[in-house]
Amino acid sequence: MSIEAYLKHQFSLEGQRALVTGGASGIGQAIAVALAEAGADVAITVHSNPGDETARLVGETGRTFARVPADLGAIDAAGAEKLLAAASDGLGGDISILVNNAGTIRRGDAVDHAASDWRAVLSANLDAVWFLSQAAARRMQAAGGGRIIMTASLLSFQGGIRVPGYTASKHGVAGLTKALANELAPHGVTVNAIAPGYIATANTKALREDPDRSRQILERIPSGRWGKPEDIAGAALFLASPAAAYVNGHILAVDGGWLAR
Repeated sequence: MSIEAYLKHQFSLEGQRALVTGGASGIGQAIAVALAEAGADVAITVHSNPGDETARLVGETGRTFARVPADLGAIDAAGAEKLLAAASDGLGGDISILVNNAGTIRRGDAVDHAASDWRAVLSANLDAVWFLSQAAARRMQAAGGGRIIMTASLLSFQGGIRVPGYTASKHGVAGLTKALANELAPHGVTVNAIAPGYIATANTKALREDPDRSRQILERIPSGRWGKPEDIAGAALFLASPAAAYVNGHILAVDGGWLAR
């Protein structure tokens, strides 16, 4: 087999259907487009942003696109089942790849961190991930396989500053990734996570606009730059592809070397 044929086979998502939560912008949009370019039909969840740009970019690949309205901060088990069903209906078949990308962050000193901020972050970043993963796992297990990809964080490993709810939720995502991987592997379902470093998105806008904090962050990153959403998309494509068939329960840091410093 030629190297071209090998790479095409190992990284092809032809015949796959993916749901990317929070795919209207940023990292989620980059992942949705990368999966479509590899051959997958793609659905995204939308809330305040209708996802028109993602629709255009996926459309340019020739793949089927669907959007599912969802408030992931208020989803429960029944809502997750409905969301998966709507995405499957929009793409014409069951979802075989779930990317739990959507999330939120609330900043504030721990002693002043409001209960409403804590609950909002845990609901969107951990509860929604659990309910959607559980619903997807049932479908994938019945189908004989699938891929679940989580978005963890550097704060799955570290404590951070002024983001107690976010840190707690991302530690939870890391643990859930491993727990689900243990149970689902015998059914052909792999569960892995990506831990993005400091990526230039809306969630890091406040940090990038703070000259002192931005300088401190860049001084620690060996690569010397903020990451781009496309840097995360390549990792997601790998974990979704046949090339990662034996990768399970892993948290892949894509951080420019932050954790190595």
